[in-house]
Amino acid sequence: MSTPTATATAATATVADLSGQTALVTGATSGIGKAAALKLAEHGATVLVHGRDASRGAGVVEQIELTGGHGRFVAADLSDPAAIAQLAAEIGRIDILINNAGSSWFGPSAELDIPTYDRLFDGNVRSAYLLTAALAPGMAGNGGGVIINVASMAATIGLPGGAAYSATKAALVAMTRSWAAEYGASGVRVNAVAPGPVFTEGAKNTIALGQTTLLNRAAQPEEIAETIAFLASPRAAYITGATIAVDGGRTAV
Repeated sequence: MSTPTATATAATATVADLSGQTALVTGATSGIGKAAALKLAEHGATVLVHGRDASRGAGVVEQIELTGGHGRFVAADLSDPAAIAQLAAEIGRIDILINNAGSSWFGPSAELDIPTYDRLFDGNVRSAYLLTAALAPGMAGNGGGVIINVASMAATIGLPGGAAYSATKAALVAMTRSWAAEYGASGVRVNAVAPGPVFTEGAKNTIALGQTTLLNRAAQPEEIAETIAFLASPRAAYITGATIAVDGGRTAV
């Protein structure tokens, strides 16, 4: 039987399993991104909190530091390829990349205008592609790393009014598999999480969608962050190319 001291030591080791690593979390000033940034810092990573709102970013960094973690805010407009290139050049070595930034739009397909369509694909797909293309080779050169894409249950199931948004998330899932194949031999693991309905700022119909899950509720952002932290950790060392559903069983039946 383990002693209290041994148990405490094991718990501390688990919490610090990302110690010495640097993580970049895009879209980290709210919702799932913020929860992931806080959780990765809790596990010992130095977290680069990405966003466009410096005030909100500073708030997340402050929360990280209040709990003894390390983080800093990095600003970039990920809809701008030049800004992505500049961000990648400025941040230096990255061990963990969480592609979380993006936006959504739901409504009749005939009412989706071209600028909004472009914004969805530029922000949800192109930004993740360009950022990964810029950072993954460095990870490979350093002997390994972790990339986690935040997809959605919408990539798998049909949601009325969600054709364009669902297509962006399906693209992330496809890129996850291809990047896993491309970078796996260099020690870079690439996975995705596919959340179901989550209580986040600006989310609509969350309660109604939550009632369609097997657990009859929506998730808290922290529940998605737990899976992200697991996939980022050595505990998931043999998992790559996978999309993990964190959707209350919504896509299980």
